[in-house]
Amino acid sequence: MAWRKLGLVYSTPGDQPWALTNAIFPTAELRDPDTLRIYITTLDAQQFGRGSYVDVAADDPTRILRVSERPVLDLGEVGDFDDAGANPFAVIEFRGRKLMYYQGWQRTLRAPYQVFTGLAFEAEDGTFEKWGRVPVLDRTSQEPHMRAAPCLLREGDRLLLWYVSSAHWTQRSDGLHYHVVIRHAVSDDGVNWDVHPDICLAPAGNEYAVGRPWVVRENGLFRMWYSVRSFDQPYRIGYAQSADGIRWERLDHLAGIARSQAGWDSEMICYPNVVRVGARLLMFYNGNHHGASGFGCAEWIDEPPI
Repeated sequence: MAWRKLGLVYSTPGDQPWALTNAIFPTAELRDPDTLRIYITTLDAQQFGRGSYVDVAADDPTRILRVSERPVLDLGEVGDFDDAGANPFAVIEFRGRKLMYYQGWQRTLRAPYQVFTGLAFEAEDGTFEKWGRVPVLDRTSQEPHMRAAPCLLREGDRLLLWYVSSAHWTQRSDGLHYHVVIRHAVSDDGVNWDVHPDICLAPAGNEYAVGRPWVVRENGLFRMWYSVRSFDQPYRIGYAQSADGIRWERLDHLAGIARSQAGWDSEMICYPNVVRVGARLLMFYNGNHHGASGFGCAEWIDEPPI
């Protein structure tokens, strides 16, 4: 049971001032039977991040059809929670509207940044209009520094959410490191969220963060791929599964994907996004330098782990 790598799909050519480097956090949306839209975040000269997209062929996700000529999600106003970055993370249809949940971040003085989740709605021209100037997942006393990297599933008339949360930073000789866990919440309206008190996944051993969860539900089983950050290993992808979406069994040995021996994803592998396209299960993910090398694609080539 494993993912078969299809190769590097897209690396930002650096020919736009708002998109000089990176293609981070690939997020797939099946636009029509023939087209997958992969939302990404690119960086400008000041390392500010805006959302754009790459359209690929659904039957060959390594074949690029078009690349957006402008951002579809832009920075917030100076001082807003997303004034340094507005990063698409999930797109979902809910109550007749297409919603984009995104990660907005600000730079701060003592910690590198703070990150919270915003909401936007698709406009007729394919861009996204923000719900407001404040997050829908804002800081709380239990989660004061980060509530971000949203992944959503629709369940009847409500939305299920998995996201990353951080409450403290640790200073070490090699730098400042956040402690990041994965949590779960539900909503009836997409704006107000009830957070489950239990943590879904937390770092273990020499790890300090588990992040960018991506959850699919098939045959009554929740399956999650996510990123793992450690003090003694490069970024890697882990795997867990759950019967209820709240209590998870961590089974990283079944993740089915690892760094390559050479090339664009040989130093690290991170930020998985999994999408079902017909009978195929595809994963889009980033490689070296946190997405500076672009994003690639892999296809599941065996039965799901049970």
